[in-house]
Amino acid sequence: MDSKYYNQPNSLNWSGRQSLANLKPQYWHEAIQLKSISNIKNSNFDVAILGYACDEGVKRNLGRVGAVNGPAKFREKLAKLPWHCTNKTIVDVGDVICEDVNMEAAQENFSKAICTLLQNNMKPIAIGGGHDIAYAHYKGIESYLKHQNKRIGIINFDAHFDLRPVEQNANSGTPFYQIYKESKHTGADFNYMAVGIQKQSNTKQLFDIANDANVNCVLNTACDSLEGLKHVKQQIDDFLLKIDYVYVTIDLDCFSSAYAPGVSAASPIGLSPQFVIKLLTHVFNTKKVISCDIAELNPAVDYNDLTSNFAAKLADHILAII
Repeated sequence: MDSKYYNQPNSLNWSGRQSLANLKPQYWHEAIQLKSISNIKNSNFDVAILGYACDEGVKRNLGRVGAVNGPAKFREKLAKLPWHCTNKTIVDVGDVICEDVNMEAAQENFSKAICTLLQNNMKPIAIGGGHDIAYAHYKGIESYLKHQNKRIGIINFDAHFDLRPVEQNANSGTPFYQIYKESKHTGADFNYMAVGIQKQSNTKQLFDIANDANVNCVLNTACDSLEGLKHVKQQIDDFLLKIDYVYVTIDLDCFSSAYAPGVSAASPIGLSPQFVIKLLTHVFNTKKVISCDIAELNPAVDYNDLTSNFAAKLADHILAII
């Protein structure tokens, strides 16, 4: 991993209320451990938090920039939450960063970092950054599993397919198209399920590409009732039958801007946290999740840190059920 594209974990990101000395850790900042990814080998951690401090892909996609600061703001909010993961050891391993607008180099180094964490028996929880994190994350998982003959699936909670064809350069809207085209070239399966897709956020061309790629598409309009929850859970179960491991990626713009205004492409029409959390619990309880990320946290356009606080609590929930 190239040190030019890496920042060590920073203890300044982890501060908050101090517990009484005779108590065990009561808050995240008191329990989290910090370690350079170069020294992670043979460490006995269950979960690793890895940042992707890059929004070059968002800029290329003509979105609202600012997600480069998402990982730091996320840690700031998570640090102050009560600590309930008493049966797990969790480490912050710092950030992969984008230098000289070289998103491709950042993605390559992020992939290596994910592979390293998996090789050392840690469950990665990554924080973006633009959704171009997804291509890098998937490639890291793929590298880890390359000699194991395992089938990888993707479940993406998102308002967008992110299946835009690459024209000049890849961006935050192209990650799953890149994976799809590479799978066609190699003859590998492309197992992709997108939950929360909005018709108003995707062109007919993108729906056609999704259809050609046999994407399992769940529209946001199907995610608004108990009956819808039951149906989507069944779709997820059917999807998981054909894969060995699933990579879960959550683009915060899948949620209504009432809950997540601080994203690159906010929308008033979106999913509720309660609905998604129920689905995430269902997915993680299958024990097939190999890795996970939360993308598009943009503090620059957030309102009263609402999205940052939400992302931290969402991650806290995920870590509780891993």
